[in-house]
Amino acid sequence: MEGFRSTHVVPEGGLPSWEGPDPSHPSARLDALLPVMLAGTSGDWARVVCSNGWTCWVDGRLLVALPQRPPAAGRPAVTDADPRPLLAELAAAIASYRELLDRYADGRLSLADFRARTAGLRIGAVLDGPSAWLLDLERGRWSYCEAGQLQPYATVEPAEDGAAPR
Repeated sequence: MEGFRSTHVVPEGGLPSWEGPDPSHPSARLDALLPVMLAGTSGDWARVVCSNGWTCWVDGRLLVALPQRPPAAGRPAVTDADPRPLLAELAAAIASYRELLDRYADGRLSLADFRARTAGLRIGAVLDGPSAWLLDLERGRWSYCEAGQLQPYATVEPAEDGAAPR
């Protein structure tokens, strides 16, 4: 379908659907991980469009949102040269967390020690095909990565003086 851009996917267990926002009119069950585009809402109900143009209503609270490219800022994007150092930091943080989790699961680390050693650990990455959102804690911001370059997008915390995010 022309103009279709998925905004969500159906959760792993699939979803029942309805002809309208009314549980007395059931329709077909949507397959797990089916890409859909959110077309409207009514309370907890969500009207979705499938890639073939078929439209139905689902429980919108159960849809899994997909990351989207950031909106254009109206000025040229500033990019960092290379996302690989940030990806290496994220990989190291995940490896460290995994090691601590393995030690806890094997009984070599107490729950209190696991909590103490992971306190303050924050990492973030959302990968979607060739694009990614990466959390850069050193700079205190999320960056959008596409085609091998990072574009700073949003700060993690507001500025101390109450100013807009950098």
